[in-house]
Amino acid sequence: MEEFIREFLEALEQDKGYARNTVEAYRNDLTQFAHYAQSERPNAAHWNRVDKPLLLTFVMRLKERGYTPSSIARKIAVLKTFFHFLAERRSVDNDPTATLGSPKVEKRLPQILPADEIARLIAAPGKNNTPKGLRDRAILELLYASGVRVTELTLLDVDDVSLQTQVVHVGREGKRRVVPIQERAVAALADYLKQARPELTPRATERALFVNPHGGRLTRQGLWLIIKEYVRESGITTPVTPQTLRHSFAVHLLNDGADVQAVQRLLGHANLSTTQLYARLVETTEAAPDGRND
Repeated sequence: MEEFIREFLEALEQDKGYARNTVEAYRNDLTQFAHYAQSERPNAAHWNRVDKPLLLTFVMRLKERGYTPSSIARKIAVLKTFFHFLAERRSVDNDPTATLGSPKVEKRLPQILPADEIARLIAAPGKNNTPKGLRDRAILELLYASGVRVTELTLLDVDDVSLQTQVVHVGREGKRRVVPIQERAVAALADYLKQARPELTPRATERALFVNPHGGRLTRQGLWLIIKEYVRESGITTPVTPQTLRHSFAVHLLNDGADVQAVQRLLGHANLSTTQLYARLVETTEAAPDGRND
């Protein structure tokens, strides 16, 4: 069973370009189910032995253990994708997930920050005119100026940013998009690249745009700690994650009159319905700080 999981995950990463964190989340969900299936049916050594009753008891077990509807829905979606993969390859005789329902999940509105709190958060690293302070200011400016995902930001290389044309090239090959950035972010990036990055990483071979104190590529966990540090310093009491700046970018753009489809392209959303979720928050927010893109 583990061999098929491995082949499926390799296909997600290599053929479909899924991010490593997404692949790991799929691995965790599928491994959890495989362990459950083998504990319930010790002779279930192949995915062909999985049927709908076994899937239903797995879902019931998740509910008994207190999993939220959204977590259960995600696990079911992963199983459906996996069995579709197996069925396409004819590795199973039938797809037991074909008629498997999923709990109804109410879409929660994204958490955003008002303009004054965004301004305070972005200004916080400016109090520390060190390589770290310059790096962190550039990170926060770029997150809010471009709306890039956390993983996309950590995967950026120096060559992905053009200060002259004021754009950043985001995403993996085949799913690349060009996102314009405002002058304030361009200035912060220029200061970081000139004054801070050479001190943080003396290695000429390092291509990562944002680096950690050891000179290597900044990780998602490292970025999360940076956000938490400045949220605390800014006195912001609203729960803030790295995604909060992405959400705020989208809502403030829409609030400024941007077209939903244009925002969809900037965010890299595959479905317009995902972007439209932000439109429900438009009239409840303040205008964005001066100097951002139209």
